[in-house]
Amino acid sequence: MFQLRKGRLAALVWAGFAIAFAPFAAAAEQGTQNIVRTYADIAVMADSAPAILQVEVKSAARLEPARSVGVAPGMARLYVEARPVAALTGVGPGVPLVRYLVDVPLDARGKVANLKKQMALIFVRPTATEGELQLLAPDAQWAWSPELDARVRGVLAELARPGAPGRITGVSVALYQPGNLAGEGETQFFLNTASGVPASITVRHAPGAAPTWNASFSEVVDASGKPPAHDSLPWYRLACSLPARLPAKANVGENQPERDQAIADYAMVLRDLGPCAHGG
Repeated sequence: MFQLRKGRLAALVWAGFAIAFAPFAAAAEQGTQNIVRTYADIAVMADSAPAILQVEVKSAARLEPARSVGVAPGMARLYVEARPVAALTGVGPGVPLVRYLVDVPLDARGKVANLKKQMALIFVRPTATEGELQLLAPDAQWAWSPELDARVRGVLAELARPGAPGRITGVSVALYQPGNLAGEGETQFFLNTASGVPASITVRHAPGAAPTWNASFSEVVDASGKPPAHDSLPWYRLACSLPARLPAKANVGENQPERDQAIADYAMVLRDLGPCAHGG
């Protein structure tokens, strides 16, 4: 262990956790070494962190309760000094050691595992003080492994690809239009996005066949497209952002049967997407 400088610790507590809990607060993890990170876990962090670093923990000191306000039951807050090894994204800190606060799980005896010399991935944003970092969430230090490293890099590559699907913020319009034949028709869901780039979902009905659907993340609607594969960026954007129910104000069908069909089609899309699953 090492001596903590009170002024620096106070600054870290303020900068590191005054605003970090809200975006991605997670349940206490029971043994971070054994946590299975889902695609959604990785995507939400990779999409939001200004920097993702691989670090080697050099020292970790547990803070007393008075300096651990807001820590979840079964967790402890640590002051960590770590050596940067690699920057997966963002700019490396350019210093031999970085400092940050992290919440880690306690074992059955109420103790903290020895993290010294352990490799970790940290999802961070810089602070005004060189070398001091703010984790994106209280537990945004993950045990590093080659497999996890490769998965995170894979998601980062998807996010960086030209034309990659952006963040969905809601459903603006839902409209079912019947076709000329009985059982024929099409429902279109126009989606709001953070970037303003058009996005939509189209559900098609053909006589005597099960409905089919696909999503588009540009002005061009691909009539031959298929639903996005699970654990892909398009899937994540839909499964983790669409509201659980179709907003009534968005459903603009001319009559109740058309509005009911739009509601049914929206529910089908959500069933096909499945839940936005998180590990832990």
